[in-house]
Amino acid sequence: MIPNNKVYPLSILFLTLLFSSLSSVGQIVLHDKKFHVDTKIFSQTDSGALKLDIYYSGKITETKPTVLFVFGGGFVMGRRDSKLFDQYFNALIAHDYKVVSVDYRLGLKGKKFPSPFNTSNLKAAIDTATADVFDATAYLIKNAKELGIDTAMIILSGSSAGAITALHADYNKRNATALSAKLPPHFQYKGVISFAGAILSYHGAPKYAITPAPTMLFHGTADKLVPYNKVRLLNRGFFGSKYLARTFSKNGYPYYFQYVQNMGHEIAGSPMVENLPDILWFIENYIIKQKRYFMEVDFKDADKKPTFSIPPALKKR
Repeated sequence: MIPNNKVYPLSILFLTLLFSSLSSVGQIVLHDKKFHVDTKIFSQTDSGALKLDIYYSGKITETKPTVLFVFGGGFVMGRRDSKLFDQYFNALIAHDYKVVSVDYRLGLKGKKFPSPFNTSNLKAAIDTATADVFDATAYLIKNAKELGIDTAMIILSGSSAGAITALHADYNKRNATALSAKLPPHFQYKGVISFAGAILSYHGAPKYAITPAPTMLFHGTADKLVPYNKVRLLNRGFFGSKYLARTFSKNGYPYYFQYVQNMGHEIAGSPMVENLPDILWFIENYIIKQKRYFMEVDFKDADKKPTFSIPPALKKR
């Protein structure tokens, strides 16, 4: 690992998320009587049934662009209907998008946490979550008419572990990996919105066989849980938003990257409240209008302090 890009073990991520989850008790509340939610089972696994919630306005059969959302929680915890996503989902529904929030198997739950020299459990957890997102996508494609899904306009979004999964889903599909074989060959995601995500690669720096979906990246420059830039050991590495933005820029792939100075893993959640106009603008311009924009926003709030702290006792480990 590169020393000046130190990332704390996911065991710390779990403990931090466990304490911070106290502020996220409760479920999503729909803000308008015209908004609805339907729940479907999309997969039966060895861990039980996986469900998805479809949020929409009007009739469910009305075909609309869809944001497929993946929750965070270090691959050990989390809920698809956490109140943390309340404002984000309601804003998207109000602007005539559907939101589909999905379950996935928590691949690190009860498992030994990764270390810099042993990331096999993390890789397996990411692959498992990505496979489940592909199953959810396949379900939406198969039932598109009944559920009112525009299959040419499915946008991935996720927070933290969910952002990692969303980025991996598009990455695997664009590279036609075996993991993505359950989806139709012609299908591609239309966009990606990532809140503090990264790509874990066992084959050097991430490369795309075909142009990736337009991607919106948010990340705090002081994030110690999911790397802002990269951590690398020989041919394996964990490549964060800064590195991915540089890759997109170098190859001419449209992207929007907002890096928040001196902030940490708060950025896995805060844009879903504070950057809703930016997100709606990105969808409208990059995805609906297909503008080939390349944007980087260096943002700093001098009055705002990090709140997602790591206890001093854990820092010594």
